[in-house]
Amino acid sequence: MVRLDLNQVVMRRMKEDDIEAVKALIKEGSEGTENRLILHILTRPLCLFTLAVFSSVLRCLVHSFILALAIPVFLLIVFLKITMPRSTGVLGSSRPYWDYVGSSYRGSQDEILQNPYCRISGKTPGSKKQRRKIGSTGKEMPSEEVTAEREQAAGQVWVADCEGEILGCIFQESETRPGFRRICRLVTGCWYRREGLGRMLVQSLEQRELETGTHRLYAHVPYPSKLGEAFFKKVGYRQLGEGTDEEDEDEIKTETPERGFMGYPLTKVFYKDL
Repeated sequence: MVRLDLNQVVMRRMKEDDIEAVKALIKEGSEGTENRLILHILTRPLCLFTLAVFSSVLRCLVHSFILALAIPVFLLIVFLKITMPRSTGVLGSSRPYWDYVGSSYRGSQDEILQNPYCRISGKTPGSKKQRRKIGSTGKEMPSEEVTAEREQAAGQVWVADCEGEILGCIFQESETRPGFRRICRLVTGCWYRREGLGRMLVQSLEQRELETGTHRLYAHVPYPSKLGEAFFKKVGYRQLGEGTDEEDEDEIKTETPERGFMGYPLTKVFYKDL
């Protein structure tokens, strides 16, 4: 773990040059998530019952008891691997994939979030140095033509930049309902965890959304991620459905978790009223 000076972190919109570095962060942060989701689905009672039925049928055709048990499980794992949402770790997005190019910022000056630690200490972030980013190949990506409609629908990605190195990122979907926004993914680099970087990204984004009129933020957390659940509860989020208000019941119908095989949820939905 590297000691991080949060005063020097700049939180800005992702640019096209940052896409490969952000993808590398997402891949690192979601390592093992797919396998844990598959294990979660395989151990659900209804799924176990279905596998048992298929195994019983196969037992009449296959003389080996072990094969009769293994074949349905193997086929289901292959099926889940193929049909699992290919969103590069961005579970919770309402689209099957994340439009990285469309969500890239194209302004001449960086759009940044306010760093609360700079305000507390009175320091300002240091000048940006050009450093090789995580996952960068050194090749220039071909620029695509992005329409205003595509950019509006793509959402936003904010990155935590310290002296040219991307340390973390947070994905936010575009506004589909006035006053409501959704956080799809929050990732920090493995060397910079438990340093307050994730909390700073979330709280800075909350402050920006509060100023723009948003009154509720949702966060979709991968179902088996106990660490993600604990983090969002620690920063003041509540799991949707824990309350008994009529408003919550309406929101449960509107803000639904992403679902996979046999309708089992792949994410848990948390919310915070700003």
